[in-house]
Amino acid sequence: MQDAAQPDLLSTGIPGLDTILGGGLTPHRVYLIEGEPGAGKTTTGLQFLQEGVRRGESVVYITLAENRDELAAVAASHGWDLDGMHVHEVLPNEDLLAGTGQYSMFHPSEVELADTLKTILAVVEERQPSRVVLDSLSELQLLAESPLRYRRQVLALKQYFSSRRCTVLLLDDRTASANGDLQVRSIAHGVIQLDHSVKDYGVERRRLRVVKLRGRPFIGGLHDYNLVRGGLDVHPRLIAAESRAISGRQQMSSGVKELDTLMGGGVEEGTSTLIIGPPGTGKSSLAAQFVAAANARGEAAAMFLFEESASNMLHRADGLNLPLRAAIDSGLLTVQQVDPAELSPGQFAAAVRAAVARGTKVLVIDSLNGYLNAVPDERFLTTYLHELLTFLGQHQVMTLLVGVQQGMLGGNMSSAMDASYVADNVLMLRYYELDGEIRQAVSVFKKRGSTHERTIRAFSLGHDGIRVGQILRGYRGLLSGVPVQVAPGGDAD
Repeated sequence: MQDAAQPDLLSTGIPGLDTILGGGLTPHRVYLIEGEPGAGKTTTGLQFLQEGVRRGESVVYITLAENRDELAAVAASHGWDLDGMHVHEVLPNEDLLAGTGQYSMFHPSEVELADTLKTILAVVEERQPSRVVLDSLSELQLLAESPLRYRRQVLALKQYFSSRRCTVLLLDDRTASANGDLQVRSIAHGVIQLDHSVKDYGVERRRLRVVKLRGRPFIGGLHDYNLVRGGLDVHPRLIAAESRAISGRQQMSSGVKELDTLMGGGVEEGTSTLIIGPPGTGKSSLAAQFVAAANARGEAAAMFLFEESASNMLHRADGLNLPLRAAIDSGLLTVQQVDPAELSPGQFAAAVRAAVARGTKVLVIDSLNGYLNAVPDERFLTTYLHELLTFLGQHQVMTLLVGVQQGMLGGNMSSAMDASYVADNVLMLRYYELDGEIRQAVSVFKKRGSTHERTIRAFSLGHDGIRVGQILRGYRGLLSGVPVQVAPGGDAD
């Protein structure tokens, strides 16, 4: 809750960044935006000033490196123009190329720094702006030459802007200091760091971090963002603790009576269910069955497909007589095909948030193997997954996770990751050989919400949909894939 003595916060024009900052920037302060070339600093500055123009404020972009045409090109790439924004160029004179304009008594940097600062002050006095972007500090640092002189000049600028009630973004590309200069970090009211790194495969990953923000809480850590047409698209880190609540949970039917019986009446809302098994056993089809049952009750659902295409999934659903196409047409079902090489964890979390905001009650992640590829460092996959499932559970969303195991028969099957202890329920599908035929079985290995059958039932897929049959009694070793028939007395034949 904002303090009554705290002035109204100033929007950066970037909704996700405002969320991270706790609502925006404290006005009449100086902020540092730092990052290597290409990280999006200029775009951030333009978005900040575009928001000021939209609010009818006087705004100034002071550029020490790029000219107005270059800035106009950047703005045009995002669908903007510079109307209402005063761009003031403070660039070296062309006389330098001809060798004229040399100074005999003073070092050139002393004269150039004084002239640069005088020009900056003059444009502020003339325009009386409420928002200012200064791009970039590297030019001032090079002109200042010594760290002491640089710090004093930046400190003087800070006091000057504060007295003129300006909110200022200082852009720093960190090219003037190989080791990174911390002078301005200590002076600025807040510091936002933009970073982009190259992965071994796929697009670059961009992340931002609020290094400091004086007197205000903010969401710490690294947050994914993308540079898209329209500016920075920031995805705040998912924090499940912000939405914790205690509420009752009702059971949700799968639409297959025998499966509900096996699971103790159904699956509780707000719980996560891991469906595991070797390829081809019907894991994705079973997840689609839960989705179809939810749609039949008038509940919204969302499916995120990391491996299978949406068209293949719908074709398979048609073969099982699951009306998913009709649910998509009616708006009850959204299907998003995900390319792990192009998606960051922050983007996926944002997509999940959007699905929850639309009222989604059943959410499918197919599969965990694809989700694993979307996370750059698999050491943190369990943390990402736990936070995601906790968030969904607190919003009463039933989550279905599809996990693919390597191997077909026997007890040597393995998976890329063990998520069974993270999920609330574990539903296992298995192949087994009997009478010269490969058959399928289903069993529940874990269920936190209620009691469940500890039996193994027959499982099959057909034109009439998914069928869960009778308990497979009279056999031993079904889960090994090669069962042995047991005589009524208990001995194997």
